[in-house]
Amino acid sequence: MRVLSVVAVTLLCGGATAVCGPIGFIGLMTRHAARAFCGSDPCQLMPCCAVFAPVLLLVSDVIGRVVMPPSEIEVGTVTAFLGGLFLIHLVRQRKVAQL
Repeated sequence: MRVLSVVAVTLLCGGATAVCGPIGFIGLMTRHAARAFCGSDPCQLMPCCAVFAPVLLLVSDVIGRVVMPPSEIEVGTVTAFLGGLFLIHLVRQRKVAQL
């Protein structure tokens, strides 16, 4: 039952991300990534998210331009790829019940 729940939640999150767009995924991922650096105190988390989100978008844009020199990869594709890798790492690092 737990595995089925995790699969259902993953598919629903993927569907929501597909509807709102991959760049909107930054808002979902930034909070979790910033929490690793700043802790969970909201007074420190909000400014850290405000800095981390544009930096993540800028890094994704640079990676998209550098990976295939004659052409570009869309920033949303790179953002979704990096965010997916980060969230997989986050799930594997913690137990699913803790998330």
